[in-house]
Amino acid sequence: MGGKQDEDEAYGKPAKYDPSFRGPIKNRSCTDVICCVIFFLFILGYIVVGIVAWVYGDPRQVLYPRNSTGAYCGLGQNKDKPYVLYFNIFSCIVANNIITVAQKGLQCPTPQVCVSSCPEAVWTVEKDQFSLTVAEVFYKEKKNFCLPGVPGNMTVLQSLQQEFCPSFLLPSTPALGRCFPLPNTNFTLPEFPWISNTTITQGISGLLDSLNARDITVKIFEDFAQSWYWILVALGVALILSLLFILLLRLVAGPLVLVLIIGVLGVLAYGIYHCWEEYRVLRDKGASISQLGFTTNLSAYQSVKETWLAAVIVLAVLEGILLLLLIFLRQRIRIAIALLKEASKAVGQMMSTMFYPLVTFVLLVICIAYWAMTALYLATSGQPQYVYWVSNVSAPGCENVPVNTSCDPMDQSMNYSCPGLMCVFQSYASTGLAQRSLFNLQIYGVLGLFWTLNWVLALGQCVLAGAFASFYWAFHKPRDIPTFPLSSAFIRTLRYHTGSLAFGALILTIVQIARIILEYIDHKLRGAQNPMARCIMCCFKCCLWCLEKFIKFLNRNAYIMIAIYGKNFCVSAKNAFMLLMRNIVRVIVLDKVTDLLLFFGKLLVVGGVGVLSFFFFSGRIQGLGKDFESPHLNYYWLPIMTSILGAYVIASGFFSVFSMCVDTLFLCFLEDLERNDGSLDRPYYMSKGLLKILGKKNQAPPGDKKRKK
Repeated sequence: MGGKQDEDEAYGKPAKYDPSFRGPIKNRSCTDVICCVIFFLFILGYIVVGIVAWVYGDPRQVLYPRNSTGAYCGLGQNKDKPYVLYFNIFSCIVANNIITVAQKGLQCPTPQVCVSSCPEAVWTVEKDQFSLTVAEVFYKEKKNFCLPGVPGNMTVLQSLQQEFCPSFLLPSTPALGRCFPLPNTNFTLPEFPWISNTTITQGISGLLDSLNARDITVKIFEDFAQSWYWILVALGVALILSLLFILLLRLVAGPLVLVLIIGVLGVLAYGIYHCWEEYRVLRDKGASISQLGFTTNLSAYQSVKETWLAAVIVLAVLEGILLLLLIFLRQRIRIAIALLKEASKAVGQMMSTMFYPLVTFVLLVICIAYWAMTALYLATSGQPQYVYWVSNVSAPGCENVPVNTSCDPMDQSMNYSCPGLMCVFQSYASTGLAQRSLFNLQIYGVLGLFWTLNWVLALGQCVLAGAFASFYWAFHKPRDIPTFPLSSAFIRTLRYHTGSLAFGALILTIVQIARIILEYIDHKLRGAQNPMARCIMCCFKCCLWCLEKFIKFLNRNAYIMIAIYGKNFCVSAKNAFMLLMRNIVRVIVLDKVTDLLLFFGKLLVVGGVGVLSFFFFSGRIQGLGKDFESPHLNYYWLPIMTSILGAYVIASGFFSVFSMCVDTLFLCFLEDLERNDGSLDRPYYMSKGLLKILGKKNQAPPGDKKRKK
C-alpha cells in the first residue's frame, strides 16, 4: 500500500475536491504576461520589417518586366506596351524558379524591347533589305520592334550588327509578361554571323523544357477551368462524409473499433500464414542463408528460408502481444470507446466547433501570405545594378571592353565598337541599411513565420479545449452547457492567455528551426560525410524529431489545462504531465484506439472521394444524363488528385477537432475520477455509460440543487 502511494506521489498528488469548481474557471487573470509583452513586441518588429520591405522593396520587380534600358513595361511611357520581346530568345538562360524569373527576368543577354502585342507571324529580314533604312523596313511595315531612339535613316545592316533591331520575329504568346515563341514552329533562319541558332524547333523545345513545358501548364489550367465545379462537389462530399463519420461514432464506435482490431489481427494472421508458406517452400528446396552468404543486395534474402522464418517469429510475437493486450486491457478499451462516443455527443451538441478549423485556416493563410510578401519585397529591395556583357570578348573591337563593370542602360552611346556589347541587369544593390541587414531581416521573418503559425495552432487547440471542457463539466447535459461555449472560450483565451500560447509556441518554434538548420547542414555536407558522420547526423535528426513530437504532445495537454483552470503555461504543462503519468496505461490505450479510428475515418473519406472521382472523371460512370457528364480533360488524373488532396485536408480539419475533443474529455474524465467519488456531495460529472463501465454510480439525484449553482 505504501509502495503504491509513493509511486502515485512521484507523479504529483491527485487533484482534490473543490466545491466551487464548475468547469472552466471564469474568474481568472492574465498568464505569462512577460512572454505576452515579448510576443507583442516581436509582432511589432515583424510589422516594422514588413514596412521596411514595402518601403525599400519594389513590387514592380515582381509585377512588371523590364526592357534593356531598365524601364518597366506597362508603366509610364510604356503604359500601352505591357510585354517584353527578346530579339534572340534562344540566348536566354532560364532562372531556377518563378520568383527569380519575376525578379531578375530570364537572364537573357539579348536586347529587349517593350511591345503592345507579341508578333503573330513569322518574319525575317531578307538579304536584299540590308541596304535599306530602318524606317523603310521596320517603321513602314509596322514592325516597330527596334530599341527606342533608333534613327530611321540608319541602314538595316548596321542596326542588325549593333543589335538595335531584331533580325527575325517568331509567332509568340504572352506569358509572365514576356513574349514566348509558340510551339510546333518549324523553319530555318537564314545564316547570320551574329546569330548562332539556325533551327527554331530545337531552340523552342529547349526553352519550353526549361520553363517546365508551358503548353502543359496551359492544358492544366484548361482542365481546372473545365472541372473546378466538380472538384467543389467532391470536396462537398468529403465534408459530408467527415460529418457523418463523426456523428455516427455515437452509434457505431464500439462495433467499428472491434472491426478494426479484428482487421489488424487478421492482417497479422495472414502475414504469418504467408511467411510460413514461403518458408515451407524454401525449406523443401534446401535454400539456406549459409549458401547465400553476406550481400548488400537485400532482395536476395527473399530466396532463403531464414528470412521468412524470422518474419514468422516476429509476426507471431506481435500477434501474441496484441492478443494479451486485448485480454488484459479490455476494460480500458471499453473506456476509450465510451469516451469516443461521448466526444461524438459533444460535437453533436456544439456543431460550431466543427467549422472552427476554417478560422484557423484563414489565420494560417494570412501568416503565410504576409511572410511571403515580406520576403519577396525584401529580396527586391535596392536599386538594380547593370554591367557590360558581350558574348565573345575576343571579337574585333572587344579587347578593351570593361566586361562586368557597371554601366547605364539608358546610355545608348556605349563608346565602344564591340559588336553585341550590351548593358545587362546583374543584381540589386547591397548598400543601405536595409540591404546590409537583408539576411538578418529574412531570418527575423522566418522566425516570425514559425512563431505566428504555431501560435495560431495553439489558439485553436486552447479555444476548442475550453468549449469541450464546458460540455464535460455541465452536470445536466445539455441544459447546463453555456449558450455560446466556442465564442466564450475564444474571447477568454485571447484576453487572458495570449502569453501562455506564445510561450508554448516559442518553445516549439525553437525546436523546429533547430531541425531546419540541421537539415540544411546535412544537405550541405552530404557529399563530404563519412559513414560515422552520417550516423551521428541521423541520430541528431532523430532526437530532434522525437523532441518536437514530445513538445507538441505536452503543449496540447498544457493548453487543455490552461483552458480549464487558467494557470500559466509551466504549471499547466506540469499538471497535465503528472495527471497523464498517473494514468499512463489509459493514455496509451486511448491514444492508440483514437489513432486507429481516425486513421480509418481518413481512409474512408479520402478513399471514398478518390474512388468516386476516378470513376467520374475517367468517364467510367455512364447514364448520368447530360448535366452530369464528365468534362473532356487533357489529364483526367489532375482533378482526381486535387479532389483527393482536398478531401484529406477537409478530413484532417474535422478529425483534428474530434481528436481535440477526445483529449479534452479524457483529461476531464481523469480529473473527475480524482476530484469526486459519486457521493451526494461529490457526484461524478461523467456520462452514465462511463459510470456503468467503471461500476460506479452517482448518489446525487438529477435535480440536485447543489449542481444548479
